[in-house]
Amino acid sequence: MLRAPDLLGRRLLFFTGKGGVGKSTVTAAMALLASERGKRVLVVEVDGKSSIADRFETAELSFTPTEVYPNVFAMAMDTEASLKEYLKLNLRVPIVGGLGPLAKALDFVATAAPGVKEILTIGKICWEVRESLEGRAAWDLVVVDASATGHVVSQLGAPDAIRDVVAVGPVRSQTDWMSALLADPSITALNIVATAEELPVAETIDLVSRVREQLDVSLGAVVVNQVLPALFTRSDEVVFERLCGADAREVLGIAAGGDVGVVLEAARLAVSLRTTRATHLERLRETVDLPMLFLPYLFARSHGLRETRLVADALGAELGL
Repeated sequence: MLRAPDLLGRRLLFFTGKGGVGKSTVTAAMALLASERGKRVLVVEVDGKSSIADRFETAELSFTPTEVYPNVFAMAMDTEASLKEYLKLNLRVPIVGGLGPLAKALDFVATAAPGVKEILTIGKICWEVRESLEGRAAWDLVVVDASATGHVVSQLGAPDAIRDVVAVGPVRSQTDWMSALLADPSITALNIVATAEELPVAETIDLVSRVREQLDVSLGAVVVNQVLPALFTRSDEVVFERLCGADAREVLGIAAGGDVGVVLEAARLAVSLRTTRATHLERLRETVDLPMLFLPYLFARSHGLRETRLVADALGAELGL
């Protein structure tokens, strides 16, 4: 098995994955883990679904970073707000109120030239990292709850896409430093969250291939979430099968004072699910040559800060922290 990567030694971490695998939870957990090790963290939510706010049990996020946990600040991407900030910082254009016709023009240009809207997202993220590297921002780490696997390649590839269209000028110079920052493995890492199921594993394998073919972005680790515990050893399974027999079940029922059939069937289902997932996990290991971090399935009702902390503890253990 490959050695766990030094993710907390980077300055920019992206987390992507198929919907439903726990991408936002892992992102929030990484931010919490970093903060509890003395880092000042900015979490950027790209899709605006308020998932990060839920994980920290805080109010809905805005484009302005707000503290959601000690040393953890979070913001939600807003394309129009990002454009306003870009115009103000780079072109010295004062913007009062909404963009109005300019926003409509942006939509038109974005349709004609893919990558325009994505550059406003990735540009804002890269700008925050560059500001921190140059001592003008307080972030030790920027953690991004990125787009799902189907869109993250175009998002991270936006600077190169724009650079291919624009040969010279201020826009070209802006994309040059973004591309350099994203390509620096000491600064940036793209991490993929998956579960040991057929579709998430297939999408992870495909994404790793596409990233290596189309992007110059370093891959960090595959975070395998919701790993089921092993209930039995191989010898235990033999005993368990005998206990499921009619005679043994009757004896167990008498000893327990009731029908144990439901409990035995639940255990059988858990064993079956783990066996099936082990097959998908083996395929992932054989196909993807990246470090893998394994997070346990949490049998918890809450999806708030308590779960985030539990995942952060498990993540820290996997990273050897």
